[in-house]
Amino acid sequence: MLSNKISTLGRLGAAAAALMAPAGAFAQDAAAAAAPETINAGDTAWMLMSTVLVLFMILPGLALFYGGLVRTKNMLSVLMQCLVVSSAVMIIWVVYGYSLAFTNGGGLNTYIGSFEKLFLAGVNSDSISGTIPEYVFISFQMTFACITPALIVGAFAERIKFSAVILFTVLWVTFVYFPMAHMVWSGDGALMWDWGALDFAGGTVVHINAGIAGLVGAIMVGKRTGFGKDMMAPHSMTLTMVGASMLWVGWFGFNAGSAAAANGTAGLAMINTFTATAGAVVAWCVIETFARGKASMLGAASGVIAGLVAVTPAAGAVGPIGAIFLGAIASALCYFAVSVVKNKFGYDDTADVFGVHGVGGIVGAIGTGIFASTSLGGGGYVEGVTMAAQVWVQIKSVIVTILWCGIGSAILYKIVDVIVGLRVPVEAEREGLDLASHGEAAYHN
Repeated sequence: MLSNKISTLGRLGAAAAALMAPAGAFAQDAAAAAAPETINAGDTAWMLMSTVLVLFMILPGLALFYGGLVRTKNMLSVLMQCLVVSSAVMIIWVVYGYSLAFTNGGGLNTYIGSFEKLFLAGVNSDSISGTIPEYVFISFQMTFACITPALIVGAFAERIKFSAVILFTVLWVTFVYFPMAHMVWSGDGALMWDWGALDFAGGTVVHINAGIAGLVGAIMVGKRTGFGKDMMAPHSMTLTMVGASMLWVGWFGFNAGSAAAANGTAGLAMINTFTATAGAVVAWCVIETFARGKASMLGAASGVIAGLVAVTPAAGAVGPIGAIFLGAIASALCYFAVSVVKNKFGYDDTADVFGVHGVGGIVGAIGTGIFASTSLGGGGYVEGVTMAAQVWVQIKSVIVTILWCGIGSAILYKIVDVIVGLRVPVEAEREGLDLASHGEAAYHN
């Protein structure tokens, strides 16, 4: 049950207990508390605000960020995909998603929950999760479920059918996202939870998951018509900058909200969300200056996302200085992924979903095991666990995420292709998806 879960940070031991209070993305363990569960007004207020901040990340933040990166004729289609994907997942979440992610699955509990809370059965305004109303926790986690498939949209933007996006989203959250959330966050008996994996706010569940699904999608949908020949530069770096800034602001709800309380852990996650992102932006600009002779706005905006992604799993486990280094390292590796690896293999990942979210998530997940060390300013490990042991757990978690998402996504893309087809006709692609798919245009001359 939800109220019987504790945060992964609870594993970090008594020495870090004051710093590592139960993390909200995973709920709390009432059995470990001295007092019975009661609603805390301050915690509730913070979680209400955090939930709205995460929604702000998607709408309008992510939508504008991706919209600026595509060509003018496809701007509206990206906005529409982000809006409808989020809306569809909200419905799915309250019908069965929350139940599959955060209940005990009995014999299948290692991988998935049950239908115990189908249609939110048994949940009412008096239900409590930790120190907040369960409805608030459900809403907070719902925003995570919404943003993850919305992130995938950027990988195959400008050439996919709208119906394919929505059908894939429905299948993907059901068979990939909900099991991943359960395995990492749901508590005793779940696969990566029992391993002791550290994932404060979604490095594996959200970013690696979305990044791998994006890469598989970019390959299976295929390259945009004219890719490598036609000019496909972002149509508005202004909107991309606005979107990136909104994402950074909203990310405080994502990371600091994952403490599920207005406490020291939320404060730590907040400052790390500042410092890791700043480190990543500066690092990307420095690298670009040496590599290209100029630092670009596209690069700086990419650095924002790379730093935010990398610190997501680490936000409550590392120190502010360690977060700077983690952000800078992630930025360098993401830059390599989008400027060298993508060109080397020739796949068309429109908004670099894999290069930034996938690679940044992997760096962050593994880096959490390193920078959580007290010698590097982190909160430390569970008693008896060494850095090497924790890093191996993090690596195993990354591998499972890649395999689960990669194989599952490939199967689901194929199913969608058989049912409705993945790709729009060439004529529609040349016309632009705004008009071809929606009969509207983002801009009028």
